[in-house]
Amino acid sequence: MIEIVTIETPSLGDRTYLATDGVGALVIDPQRDIDRVLAAAAARGVAVTHVFETHIHNDYVSGGLALARQSGAAYHVNAADAVAFSRVGIADGDVIAVGRSMQVRVIATPGHTFTHLAYALEDAATGEVAAVFTGGSLLHGSTGRPDLLGAEHTLALAAAQHTSARRLAAVLPDRTPICPTHGFGSFCAATTAGAAGSTIGEEKRSNPALTLGADSYVAALVAGLDAYPAYYAHMAAANAAGPEAPDQAPLARVAVSELGWRISAGQWVVDLRPRRTFAAGHMPGSFGFEYGDSFATYLGWLVPWGTPLTLVGETGTQIAAAQRDLARIGIDRPAGAAIANSAGWPAALAAYPVTDFPGLAAERARQDLTILDVRRNSERARGHIAGSVHVPLHELPGQLRQLPHGPLWVHCQGGYRASIAASLLQAVGRSVTAVDDDFGRAADAGLPITGLSGRATAAVA
Repeated sequence: MIEIVTIETPSLGDRTYLATDGVGALVIDPQRDIDRVLAAAAARGVAVTHVFETHIHNDYVSGGLALARQSGAAYHVNAADAVAFSRVGIADGDVIAVGRSMQVRVIATPGHTFTHLAYALEDAATGEVAAVFTGGSLLHGSTGRPDLLGAEHTLALAAAQHTSARRLAAVLPDRTPICPTHGFGSFCAATTAGAAGSTIGEEKRSNPALTLGADSYVAALVAGLDAYPAYYAHMAAANAAGPEAPDQAPLARVAVSELGWRISAGQWVVDLRPRRTFAAGHMPGSFGFEYGDSFATYLGWLVPWGTPLTLVGETGTQIAAAQRDLARIGIDRPAGAAIANSAGWPAALAAYPVTDFPGLAAERARQDLTILDVRRNSERARGHIAGSVHVPLHELPGQLRQLPHGPLWVHCQGGYRASIAASLLQAVGRSVTAVDDDFGRAADAGLPITGLSGRATAAVA
């Protein structure tokens, strides 16, 4: 009996898988914090004997090499990938025995990358397929995006993605469960995954890669692509170099009195507290990134790479969780951490007002406002407040000087990104009000919505 364990990483929208027959265990696409994988194996009384990568990841730092070294497992990576470490090179058609009764069949599935592989997990005695691990190839209702290796390769990879999806559908039984790495909020997905689970047969009925012809699929896929996090530029290089396990030792505690000079020295002091708590009072010049599933994505997207970070949190537990999330995207060992409201927390704090869409509508009825929309292009295309200024959050740091003068009212889709934008704006001296509300309430509040279109989004926040 083969057991498949899913290890979720909601903060990145990804999944790692552990499969075991009670004797051996294999792991597919481990995240960098491998203690979770080792704990899952230990709970089942098995050792990890094989680690597989579907591709050189662009959205996180892999834990594969560190897991293989710590557990003594064989590390399987496409033989065509140029890497700086020893691995077991594998290729299309290879079959690897694992444990007493499992085998893994390698299937080349280029599209998300040129060297992408999928893995069919089979019963070694019967050949029955227990699952297929598809990485960034065939996802639940979607596919992995084809543009992460550069615009010059996007069309070729999109066409390859269509061919690879069709190959998986042709060689695997309809009942085969699909276990992708991406697609659960990951920006590596070309569109939002529509279900928590799926099979080859279900995808044949609904997945555009399997219902559309190649030309139509490629055109629709490319048209729906939108921006992806800037930190992706550093992930593939880190994974090809061979990342070590992260150092998760507690960060050095910083006295609150030190935060001012750290900000003056160019560090990013990042406040993890809830966004309304931050808005009500925070260290002048600090940035508000409420801790949660979107934290690492947006901080990694916005911070100039290599800038020292000091974290401010409500508790040591919160800071440790943020530290773990940052290690997953290659931001190791922040410069320190401080506890908010501890001894020395100043009485004179910076603050800005927070409102909702009815409050924004009421204020707009009284005076002319500059409303700043920081959603992505694909979101704005589905409808926006008439007359609003649009600067996607990831472009805001580079356009601060181009914004209209005077007070700004900033909104996004649900309030999270608006709070980040408000902190960035206030830090450079702008008067700002954050709209902490669901954009779906804007029309009901009486705000004029224009620009509606049916354009599909290419990723989720």
